[in-house]
Amino acid sequence: MKSTSKKKENTPMYDVDDWENDLLSRYPDPEETSKQKEEFRNYVDSDRVDGVREFYRLNHQFQTYDFVCEKEREFLKFDKREMSLWDAVAFLNTLVDDSDPDIELDQLQHLLQTSEAIRADGHPDWFVLTGFIHDMGKVLCLFGEPQWAVVGDTFPVGCAYSDKIVYPEFFKDNPDYSDERFQTKSGIYEAHCGLDQVKMSWGHDEYLYQIVKDHLPDPALYMIRYHSFYAQHREAAYDHLMNKKDHEMFEWVKKFNPYDLYSKAPTPPDAKALKPYYEDLVAKYLPDTLKF
Repeated sequence: MKSTSKKKENTPMYDVDDWENDLLSRYPDPEETSKQKEEFRNYVDSDRVDGVREFYRLNHQFQTYDFVCEKEREFLKFDKREMSLWDAVAFLNTLVDDSDPDIELDQLQHLLQTSEAIRADGHPDWFVLTGFIHDMGKVLCLFGEPQWAVVGDTFPVGCAYSDKIVYPEFFKDNPDYSDERFQTKSGIYEAHCGLDQVKMSWGHDEYLYQIVKDHLPDPALYMIRYHSFYAQHREAAYDHLMNKKDHEMFEWVKKFNPYDLYSKAPTPPDAKALKPYYEDLVAKYLPDTLKF
């Protein structure tokens, strides 16, 4: 996959997949891979690490409670574009990158690799569909949103920040950091209120969840909404906000995560051959058009 954009000095995360590459360095595959560890996702000689740090500096500075509310008002009107899922896939596929050191796959091929790995393991078809659409919220980038408001690890706003969040030191520049309303562990929320009562930092997870929430079963919706919430599904940092249903559903989020992180491979899936299966699958669960 090639990009015509030139890299710029002091630019956070030159390409949208830098965050996913950074995740692999933080959460490497616990099982053996076809590569030696020292060969996989090697950034030693790259300026990518600095870009990711700058990304999180901006993300942690500007992802305030008020910012999240503002973005919900702006984007949850769903007045940007109405299109079929396939038009949305084609739209997302214009978001290309040349940052990945291991593979050169466009967005569609990554989605297919994720969903095909899920299908190969015999999971329910709604789980397969979830793998296929889970990153569709990244169309936010194509609506002009900066990457720090689209990708990145997500976290609750409106309460104290956990030190389990990546680069927690950058929160000191966030206005909410010194707002007394948000300084306690639960902040403006009740203990064990349930995550559906908690506002998360804004990005592609919450956006897609809001688009498809009336069409998929709860486990799929949790996977979509919280797959970037690493402080919880890897570190259990927000148990105090979760209720019984959240804990049950997060078993599905944890089951989904390895397919998202570790399903990339150098051989592109045959999108043309697979399309009839996915056309039927999409038609089974989603309407003809979706509002973005």
